[in-house]
Amino acid sequence: MYPVAVQASGTSYPIDIWGLLIALTMVIVASGLSWLMHLGIGKTLLWSACRALVQLCAMGFIMGYVIKSGNPWLVLILITGMLVAAVQITLSRAKGVPKGLAGPVLLSLVITMLLMISMVTELVIRPHPWYAPQLVVPLTGMLLGNTVSALAVGLSRFYESMKERRNEVDTLLALGATRWEAARPSIISSIRLGLLPTTASLASSGIVTIPGMMAGQVIAGGDPFNAAKYQFVILASIAALTLLADTLIMVMVYRTCFTADDQYRDKPVVEHRKRNR
Repeated sequence: MYPVAVQASGTSYPIDIWGLLIALTMVIVASGLSWLMHLGIGKTLLWSACRALVQLCAMGFIMGYVIKSGNPWLVLILITGMLVAAVQITLSRAKGVPKGLAGPVLLSLVITMLLMISMVTELVIRPHPWYAPQLVVPLTGMLLGNTVSALAVGLSRFYESMKERRNEVDTLLALGATRWEAARPSIISSIRLGLLPTTASLASSGIVTIPGMMAGQVIAGGDPFNAAKYQFVILASIAALTLLADTLIMVMVYRTCFTADDQYRDKPVVEHRKRNR
């Protein structure tokens, strides 16, 4: 057993198949209510719930196998798959972004994730072995989940802001501003918007809400104080990771809004596509 495992201090409450069916029934009732009120989201809600159930159960099975095996290569393969899926989800959620951003998004996630995971595992928790699957895999999932949302919101806001500021950008460029100086207000706006959910979670945790990781450990029989410490480490990591990832992706993509002659481009184009023409 690894030292990072949560030590049970009380009774755990496992969920059987009937519990899952009842939870799914609650979603079905909500979908029915949506149908009665003509909200138009009933099918989406039901499909998303069914998909989440299948995906979570599948991930639980896979994580159980990886944890039992203790093979670092399996941990690496699983994290790689999560990163690839994160890129796809980020681009599918982001609106109004140019094609060809998969590379910058993947690079941003890989760099920031490696940095955060290394710091948390090696400096904060210090598990043995260093790749302890029951720590690294869930931690990666929690960090990726929040970062994906922040990146999608940030990218969408950046390109939307650049379109709204077109005349201002042209004026700044005409007055001799660099591409970075012209795009800077949009970059700042997108990063701030991407950070809003994270800062709100930090401010309300422990008073208004008991975050998911802390609640899960307590329900599973873990020590509440230890769960609180873990939760703070996660929230702090998410805040730092979100800021780093948003900043890095903005540095890599802001040039897509400009031509090689430092003129505003109506339709953003990823640079490597431009060279191929």
